[in-house]
Order: sequence, then structure tokens, then C-alpha cells
Amino acid sequence: MELDHRPKYHFQPLANWMNDPNGLIQWKGTYHLFYQHNPHEAVHGQIHWGHAMSEDLVHWVHLPIALAPDPWGPDKDGCYSGCAVNDCGTPTLVYTGVHPQVQCLATSEDGLISWQKDPGNPIIATPPEGLSLVGFRDPYVWCEDGEWLMALGAGREGRAGMVLLYRSSDLRQWEYLHPLCEANSLHEGVMWECPNFVSVEGRHVLFVSALPLRRVLYFVGEYAERRFSLGRANVLDYGGHFYAPQVLVDEQGRRLLWGWIWEGRSQAAQRAAGWAGVMSLPRELSWDEQGRLCILPVRELQALRRGHWRLGEIAFNEGSYPLEVQ
Repeated sequence: MELDHRPKYHFQPLANWMNDPNGLIQWKGTYHLFYQHNPHEAVHGQIHWGHAMSEDLVHWVHLPIALAPDPWGPDKDGCYSGCAVNDCGTPTLVYTGVHPQVQCLATSEDGLISWQKDPGNPIIATPPEGLSLVGFRDPYVWCEDGEWLMALGAGREGRAGMVLLYRSSDLRQWEYLHPLCEANSLHEGVMWECPNFVSVEGRHVLFVSALPLRRVLYFVGEYAERRFSLGRANVLDYGGHFYAPQVLVDEQGRRLLWGWIWEGRSQAAQRAAGWAGVMSLPRELSWDEQGRLCILPVRELQALRRGHWRLGEIAFNEGSYPLEVQ
């Protein structure tokens, strides 16, 4: 008999494909999670934005699909990864349309349930001239000194990954400034997807999902004059199936991080099961006393705990098994 391996408390849609977390935002006390989603089958394709909300980061309510490809629009081949911001009381999504890769915008007037795409889409139609990019996607937007800044994932042909920096006064008209940063070497990836640039307790951290490594790297460095000087590359998660994380700054000031846990099963097995991909549990970012980045499950997850057993003062010798597993 085939076992049911569907997770019980990691978030996932009711059925079919899921990948990157998108548009993480806390709105009027409620957490909103958007995500890359194929509502038609358990494989990648026809990418929409799924949507769910939670009061406690443990129990999630599924909501209607937020974004769907427009057959005649710049996102006709998929609504790819992006972010959410609060634009003076208007919830706003910024995301990538593909073929070609362009940046788009949508807003909501009914509390994040339905979304209207901006008539001026795409808000960024072409990459900067002269860079010969291999990718141009996954906007991450924040407000700084009274204006909006956008980090975009990219990579140069024959060179390493990079993050481009744009600015805007209204989220619709964008000016390219310069690279926020570039990889130190090809060993750090030739294309950087899903950049997240955040301050954690006063120190700036850049998260990127590096291709072809298929690993999440993070860099701690100095941010000045809107340029980020990279420190050494660190691997965020060594599990082998963690990718495309996004950070949410919640109303308590916590830096919360989710990532996509991709499949190890075959595509045939995914189709047979009717689902593919799960979201990681939310994690809180901080620093330890040695200045190392720390990641802990958010405290709300303690509600999942039941019986508690503590074992101590047990000596383990090579080849010995002091505990019998029933």
C-alpha cells in the first residue's frame, strides 16, 4: 500500500504545484503568504500567485488566487516571484512577468482578497543597457529615505551573479541606479535569483538563490551610498531542498523567513500524489554572541507541541544503542 507522505503542518496549497514564497506581509495584524502556484497540476507550469492568511503563523486559511496570467498582458506566460509593500495604505504587489522578463504591479482595494493589475504594466520593461544579462527578475522592494528602492536578481553573461538597484517615488516610474553588489567569483553562482536585502538588528544581510548551485547564499557586509560591500559567502541551509526564501518584517519588528522546500520525488510520483512542494516553517533571524546569523523556529510553533520527554545523562559508545525504538 502506498504511504501518504503529505505533510501535516508545513503549509502547502490544497492540491497541485507550489514553489517560491512571495509577497509576505502582515496587514492589520494578519499574516499573508503568497506563493508560486500551478492550480492545474502537480508540476511547474502556468504559474499563478496562490494566497493564504494566518492569525498565528500556525493555522492558515486558503484564499482565492491572487494573480493569474493575462493572455494578452506582460505576464501572459506566468506571474513569477516578487514582493508586497504598503503604499500609504494600499497593499501593492510587485512581481515578474516572463517571456520576456519584465516587472509588473498590482494593488488591492478590498483587504488583499482581489487584485487589480496596473494599466501601466510593465513598470520596468527592459533591463539596463550594456549589461548582457542572463536574468532580470524577482523584485524585492523597500522604502528608504522617503523613496522606494528595488533589488532585482540578475547575472551577466560570462560573469557572476549580481543584484541591480532601482529607485522610484511612486512604485510605477523606476530609475536604474547601479549594481547593488556583484558576486566575488563564479563559485558564488552565475545568476542570483530572489534577492532579499534586509537589516537584522542593525546589520545588513543579502540573501540570494544562486544558480546553478541551487543553494541559498547569504552575505553580511557594509551598506553605504546605496552600495553593498559583500563579505564572504555563507550557505543558509544545508538541507539540499531549501530555496528562494523571503523575509517579512512583522509588526513586532521580527525578521521572519520562509523558503520553498522542493521535491525529491520524480515528476511521475508528484503527478500521482496530486501535490508537489511545501513551504518551510517560519524562522526568526537574529545574531548570536559571536556575531553569527541565527535561525530559530518562531515561538508560535510551540503550539504544535504535545507530549514532552526529556532524556539526559546518557552515555553513547560506538556500536551501543541504549534506547530501544518501538
